[in-house]
This record gives sequence, C-alpha cells and structure tokens, in this order.
Amino acid sequence: MFSDFDRQTMARALQLARRALYTTDPNPRVGCVLVRDGRIVGEGFHVRAGEPHAERNALAAAGGNARGATAYVTLEPCSHTGRTGPCADALLDAGVARVVAAMEDPNPQVAGQGLKRLAEAGIETASGLLEDEARALNPGFISRMTRQRPFIRIKIAASVDGRTAMASGESQWITGPAAREDVQRMRARSSAVITGVGTVMADRPSYTVRPDQWLLSEYQAEAGGSDWVRQPLRVILDRTLRTPPSVPVVSAPGHCLLVAGERHDGRQNALESAGAEVIHLPASGSGIDLLQLLKELNRRECNEVLVECGATLAGAFVREGLFDELVVYMAPALLGSSARPLLGLPQLASMSEKVSLKWQDVRMVGGDLRLTLTPA
Repeated sequence: MFSDFDRQTMARALQLARRALYTTDPNPRVGCVLVRDGRIVGEGFHVRAGEPHAERNALAAAGGNARGATAYVTLEPCSHTGRTGPCADALLDAGVARVVAAMEDPNPQVAGQGLKRLAEAGIETASGLLEDEARALNPGFISRMTRQRPFIRIKIAASVDGRTAMASGESQWITGPAAREDVQRMRARSSAVITGVGTVMADRPSYTVRPDQWLLSEYQAEAGGSDWVRQPLRVILDRTLRTPPSVPVVSAPGHCLLVAGERHDGRQNALESAGAEVIHLPASGSGIDLLQLLKELNRRECNEVLVECGATLAGAFVREGLFDELVVYMAPALLGSSARPLLGLPQLASMSEKVSLKWQDVRMVGGDLRLTLTPA
C-alpha cells in the first residue's frame, strides 16, 4: 500500500511532531508534510494548544501549491471543532488529492470520522503508515482517550545494589549530571509530577523544569523564545497536610496541588495562602487512593505523569498495577544493606508472586545506566 517515498515523507512528519515534545500538552504532538509532484511544498507541526494544528500550518506554508498534493499526517485530521476548526475541512478546502495518516485519532470525537469525511468527499485516504512510531510519540494522549487515565512513568535513581537513599534519607546525588539532565527532559514532557510528602520534607525538591542550556536551545525555535517554559503540575500526596508552606515545591513557578485525605483547615489555609491548591480525595490505608488520584488527573487533562518519589509511594503504584513504564537510573556505586530499597513492596512468599517486567531499552547516560521497563 505504501511506497518507500511514502515512508520517508511520514518519517519527516514524525520528526516535525517531535519538535513539539515539550509544548503541545494537553494536545497530541502532530506533524504534517505536503508533497506535490514529488517535492515538499509545505510542512508544519502543532506547537501549543489553542494555536493552529499541524495541517493548517503546513497548508499556510504551501499556499496554492497544496491543491493536488498528498498530505502526510502523523495523526488523523480532526473532524470536530475545538479551539480551532476541523482540519479535515481545511484539507478539503485546500484541494488536496490524498491524505495519509500514521494512525487514527483515539479521541472519541474523531475516531475515524476525519478520514471518513475526506473519503466521502472523494479524497484518497490511507492510515497505518509508521503507526508504531506515531503511537510512541503520544502515549499519554492515547492513554487518556482510551483508558481515561494518564500514562504513568515511574522514575527511580538507584545504586547497583538497588538502593535509593542512605538509611538517614540522604540521596543527593546518587546519579551524575547527565542522568539528572535526562530527567529534566522527562519532566518537561510530562503534564504532572507526583511525589509524596516524605520526599518533600527530606529533599526539599522544586520539581520544576529548569531552563538549562539544552532546554533553551530546544524551546527557542518552537515556543517563541527562552522566556517560555511550560511547568508541569506538581502534585504532593499528603494525607494529613503536613507540608510546610515554605518548601520550594509550593512556591516555585507553576501550579502546586496538594492532595489530602483528612481535613485540617488551619494547615490548608496556610498552604493556600502560599499559593498551593488543596483538594481532598479518599484515603486508602495510610495513603491517598491512587485510582481516584488518576481519575482526578484525567479530569485535568493530564497526558503523561511522572512519579518522582520515595520507595513507599513508588511501590504502591507498582503494587496496584497503576504504572506503564519504570525508568531506573543505575549508578556505579554500592550503598549497603542498611540503605533504603528500590521499591517498597511487601514480602513475597514465592516466585509466583513476583512482579514481572519487560525490557524496553537499556543505555548509558553519562556514567550511569538507564533501564526502561514496562509491565509484562
């Protein structure tokens, strides 16, 4: 069905879509290339929610050359009116002859209707070209549309002997600067970062995206300059609201959400005066009900969520099966048997109770090893 030229052009569309890896949230990352008579006449990608979609940017670049062209789009053109008009209609009005999509849109408001509208108007349509690559670009958007919950990525820094902090709680720094910069990229692509009050008290993190040199260079062209950096929602699970209002995670740029399980009006007032938002969700055991938390984040249109926390909370996500990817940065160091473990899992009596994982990627990041795994 697809030629080598089709594949090469869709690969270019995917390359364009990746340029918006940090900016489009909560919308999907989408790229589009217009080709006529064997040459590219226009290309574009969706930069930010509320701004023109990839197809409209490519059509604007092509002008009259779009008539009779083939449009290669990494996601099915939308057929509904949101903040912008339907892209399927824009392609029809421009007079394109053929539309190739990498995948159908999982959004129930589209779900094949964009390609159907084009086909009914006499446009040649096809989908499925480099679909795996297109799906890998938007795991959070797909998860939110199909499972009504975000894509959950747990990040852990550990020693070779599987320890994440000394017995005292000291953990800075297990890994080197290259690994920490890599985590910044992971954080920048996330809609939200989840942590626990224990980590907030012990490490006093900010969980912000810091405009280091890598981020400035990648943002400047796409997001309108170095002054624009999208901060993920910072979520602190704090059942009894013991987070001090003065900690960096509350006062840093962006929005901080504290999730409590018990009411403490005085503490809540102090945190809200410091700029935080406080909500209450049901408690589960000694912590917050994680399934209810994910429903709340889904309601807030969170696509990818990064869990950066201690062994107890990370273990709870794993134990309840509420994670999609586990990323372990392993440092060439040994912390000893008294140091804190990788995950707070209950004692398992037999091998049949083990948590099975699948390898997705193993690579060096600076002097550390990055292990990426998914549930088996």
